Amino acid sequence: MEYVILITGLALILMGLYGIMYIKNLLRIVIAFTLFDTGINIVMVTIGYIRNAAAPILDQMPEAGVTPVIVDPVPQALVLTSIVIGLGVSALMLTYVLKLYEDKKSLDINNFKDLKW
Repeated sequence: MEYVILITGLALILMGLYGIMYIKNLLRIVIAFTLFDTGINIVMVTIGYIRNAAAPILDQMPEAGVTPVIVDPVPQALVLTSIVIGLGVSALMLTYVLKLYEDKKSLDINNFKDLKW
């Protein structure tokens, strides 16, 4: 099952990269970036998963000499941080796209040549 989730995350990463590189609409580029970010989060959680392992919260003391198999909580914490940062970056990009649209009345990236040489 984890291979299906890993392949789904990799597919989202590839779709996001395609959208960032080849699509010319600014709003669709923001959506592609969000897909890319979501794919990376899915891959990180999938890599940190251990089959038949317990949650990283111990509700009772383990028996002496027995080491319980628990999932590493670091990838989960990194993904939570990444989700918050991704939300902030997406909001900033959408605000920037809105300001560009108000200025140029277009969402096509080829119409923005003010800073190109």
